[in-house]
Amino acid sequence: MTIIVLERVTPGVRGRLTRWMLEVHPGVFLGTLSSRVREKLWRAVTGARRLGACTLIFARANEQGFVIETAGQTSRTLVDYDGLQLLRRSADSGSDGSPAP
Repeated sequence: MTIIVLERVTPGVRGRLTRWMLEVHPGVFLGTLSSRVREKLWRAVTGARRLGACTLIFARANEQGFVIETAGQTSRTLVDYDGLQLLRRSADSGSDGSPAP
């Protein structure tokens, strides 16, 4: 299972992903991809994102059962905590993830 979350990208980038994955919510794509297709899509998306941001989550045989990769200025920061990947909300976002006033 592979999940890609896009923030502030052009419609063309989103359109490219809809050929391979389902857009289950605006900017959230879900699919079952081979590692080769996943890597090629990730390179294409990160290369075309411009000022946007991308998050990739895919299954992996590790303690968490998945791996997270990010590109660009995402609304959450990826933190490695003793080998576990955790996400930290940015300092400028509220408790619900929305921008602070």
